[in-house]
Amino acid sequence: MRSYGQYCSVARALDVVGDRWTLLIVRELLSRGPCRYTDLRSGLPGIATNLLADRLRELEAAGLVEREDAPPPIAATLFRLTDRGAGLEPVIDALGRWGVPLMRDHRPEDAFRGHWLRLPVRMFLADHEPDRPASSIQIRAGDQSVVIDADAGRVSMRLGADPDADATVTGPPPRVLALLSGGLGLAEAEERGLRVTGSREAVLRVLPRAGTAANDSAPAERAAS
Repeated sequence: MRSYGQYCSVARALDVVGDRWTLLIVRELLSRGPCRYTDLRSGLPGIATNLLADRLRELEAAGLVEREDAPPPIAATLFRLTDRGAGLEPVIDALGRWGVPLMRDHRPEDAFRGHWLRLPVRMFLADHEPDRPASSIQIRAGDQSVVIDADAGRVSMRLGADPDADATVTGPPPRVLALLSGGLGLAEAEERGLRVTGSREAVLRVLPRAGTAANDSAPAERAAS
């Protein structure tokens, strides 16, 4: 691991996590929890397998990642963040917020994974009707489905499909992101081709409200055009 050779906490931190792909590995483990090596590779399109192995070894040596055996009957080794590694979550959140304006231009060649929506879900969505019964929204964007749950004032996201979800939102990733971040209202998103089936009320329950900070930092509508 190369060092900047500076007696500065920022430089020391970058000595550990400043290499290419390192923070994206942390993003994957924060978003998905303990992962098999193959799961990490699938969530990091473009990384060479030898480079992923090198980065994982470096993160283990730094005390940020550790290995554990998957519970029976699965015979696999999982990689998980240590408490020290999980302490990078606010750093990832801050980088995510800082990068939101950069999402205005969608490049067709960019890869996308559904579980990457966990960050905007955490950043932008809220349960505006906490006294209502729990509800769920299935999101179909890209290669996998995710489900957003609203329950008693809390919004969370889980991986996978849910045929019993109260609503299903289907569309390309830029348009889904614009909806979730408040860059597009629900009606306008539908006019632009986003498809909503089931309960519109369940969707509106969690979307950013007009005049909130979420709308101020949301990707411009150009991202959803």
